[in-house]
Amino acid sequence: MRRTLFALAAPLAMLALAACTTPFRADVARFQQMPAPQGQSFYIQPADDEKSGGLEFATYANLVAAELSQYGYAAASSAEDATLVVTMEYSVDNGRERIVTSPGYHRGYWGHRSLFYSPYYDRFGWRSSYYRGWYDPFFDGGFGYPEVRSYTLYTSELDLRIARTADGEPVFEGRARARSRNDALTELVPNLVEAMFTDFPGNSGEEVRITVLPREEG
Repeated sequence: MRRTLFALAAPLAMLALAACTTPFRADVARFQQMPAPQGQSFYIQPADDEKSGGLEFATYANLVAAELSQYGYAAASSAEDATLVVTMEYSVDNGRERIVTSPGYHRGYWGHRSLFYSPYYDRFGWRSSYYRGWYDPFFDGGFGYPEVRSYTLYTSELDLRIARTADGEPVFEGRARARSRNDALTELVPNLVEAMFTDFPGNSGEEVRITVLPREEG
């Protein structure tokens, strides 16, 4: 029994590890007329005024600021002092339930499930392994009742709009959207930001699928 439990636990552990290291995929659409970086400055503000001054918004704004700085733009202390104003919005919905159906299996006489057929011969003729307590679904009535599982799928989104301070004309509009089993913004927003700024500013009018690899913990 111990050997059986260990053999089952190992694949389950591998599945759990794989779930933790699943890449994050987002669909990113960008429309842009971004000026080449020549000392322009930027200021980041929320689309929702209620988020202004909040620590959560500041955390995500710092991620966007770090990305823009890497591309050669400089952060400003206020919108009035900035060449460009970046308006940011992020959200995750309440989720939708999804149902998955997979084949079920019959239980054997001892509670085991055999996927093998091992006939043997004795003085009474040919016998099969389930005669000794094993049940084989392939040779006795199929897989059994289907197994039905449900889970919730969430849609998260990051919207960025960059406009010139002088006349308010937009130079960049981007949207990154993803579906996941997780609704934690603290995990989703950093991934959406990274997807948004992959190959920034991108080809105008093009929607691409961006894959963000899991971050290494150390």
